[in-house]
Amino acid sequence: MGNSALKSHLETSQKTGVFQLTAKGLQEFPEELQRLTSNLRTVDLSGNKIEILPASIGNFLQLKSLTLNSNKLTGLPAEIGKLKKLETLSLNGNQIQQLPPTVGQLKALRTLNLSGNQFTEFPAGLGTLRQLDLLDLSRNRIQSVPAAVSELQAIEINLNQNQISVLSAEVSRCPRLKVLRLEENCLELSSIPESILAESQVSLFSVEGNLFEVKKLRELEGYEKYMERFTATKKKFA
Repeated sequence: MGNSALKSHLETSQKTGVFQLTAKGLQEFPEELQRLTSNLRTVDLSGNKIEILPASIGNFLQLKSLTLNSNKLTGLPAEIGKLKKLETLSLNGNQIQQLPPTVGQLKALRTLNLSGNQFTEFPAGLGTLRQLDLLDLSRNRIQSVPAAVSELQAIEINLNQNQISVLSAEVSRCPRLKVLRLEENCLELSSIPESILAESQVSLFSVEGNLFEVKKLRELEGYEKYMERFTATKKKFA
């Protein structure tokens, strides 16, 4: 990509606060963006070949949305935690295996998209994200949902297409969780905690494509309570 094209992008971004440069074969985060740290609110660099997000990302203090889907990232710098205004962090389709603990400092974060990466464990330390609405961890290699998940404030957790065979009953204690997606995993009927049906806030529990027929859920204690929540939610949005 020529310098003149990048220059005109930068000039536009200075006015709009938005920098979008997708599918241009970029191999690194454009250094030139450092000139715009004070006014950039949205950055989208999806569909490039970026392998490393530099520590200088921590300088973009006005950033509300950072999208780097379909790149070659294997991790994030600790400095990401400085982005106190960040509401959306979208990193689908990279090669990330774990998050730095500083992600827990993103106090404004509402959406965290990590679909199609290489997580083998449920990421820790996200309980401090009090504004989190959506956590998307679909299409990874996660094998279990640990007890610490009870700290999450998320309204929706998407774990479709992982390798999950263990689901902690503590998930039923998530205070705001309404939608739990676990399609195409390795769950047996016996690994479904009845507390999710009987005692949680979950009104959409999606488990198609596991090692049991979905209709067998009806045999579990608490199914009727779950159906009451499910039906009430459907009526609300009808």
